[in-house]
Amino acid sequence: MSWQSALACWFLRRQFHPQTRHPTINAERARKMTAKRAYTPRVPPGWALHERYSEQDWPLRGEWLTRADGQHAATILYLHGGGYYFCSPQTHRAASFGLATRSNARVFSLDYRLAPEHPFPAALDDALAAYRHLLAEGTKPESIVIAGDSAGGGLALATLVALRDAGDSLPAGAILFSPWTDLAATGASLETNDGVDPMFHGPSVARAAKLYLGGTPATHPYASPLYADLSGLPPLFMQVSSTEVLLDDSRRVADKARAAGVDVDFEIWRKMPHVWQLWVPFIPEASRALDLAARFLQRVTSVPGNVHPSSETSIA
Repeated sequence: MSWQSALACWFLRRQFHPQTRHPTINAERARKMTAKRAYTPRVPPGWALHERYSEQDWPLRGEWLTRADGQHAATILYLHGGGYYFCSPQTHRAASFGLATRSNARVFSLDYRLAPEHPFPAALDDALAAYRHLLAEGTKPESIVIAGDSAGGGLALATLVALRDAGDSLPAGAILFSPWTDLAATGASLETNDGVDPMFHGPSVARAAKLYLGGTPATHPYASPLYADLSGLPPLFMQVSSTEVLLDDSRRVADKARAAGVDVDFEIWRKMPHVWQLWVPFIPEASRALDLAARFLQRVTSVPGNVHPSSETSIA
């Protein structure tokens, strides 16, 4: 654990952790605070940012980061985190930009509708529509990787399940950073890591779930993909911290997916903050994590037949 990561955890414990003690969630307040504090990286040299936020841009409402020369090896559909009720493509540019530049892939970060104004299945409907529009425009499914963090990671996995169930062509794989996959809040790490996680208290997870679920059962497989049949999904790449309350949301999905025959790369990093990939370039572990994710993306979007066995790694 680097001193930069330790500093980030200290900062989060002071600034963010107390807020998750509140018995109620103020979505508007969370959105204003996040927008105010968000770090926005510069557009990398040789790349161009195209913001598309009008209603006419639906279903590809959000933003593109593309190489200026148009030479891309793959396409990333990025789904940001934020509990389904706050954050945006802008707040998550560090991760989306980092993945794109490391893998030479263009990235589209989706501005999906947020709860509580738009509860389940609004976010899923938007993700499905965006993916299908990419295909309709001629993007080959084998060149697409769906990526997401936290709620966006759960949404990415739910999107795969819904696409498979509908008989759509599936993407080459998915990258899941600390995914939130169990809105029923049954993971043991919600208790064992409560007080250790520098961002979240365990009980806050169930409170956030209610905003998105509305009247939907928490075990609905498209809301909580932990409860879905995961067979037939493309390769998954997952990273989570050992101290997160959401650790078991990743660990149980990895176990279940492997049991269903899915190729899974699963990494547990020691004592990192939730979605530490967003802290690039400030903490070295963020850069390392994105490097590994980009390597996965390049593997699954390359020549078919490159077999890679499932693996699990603990990283100090």
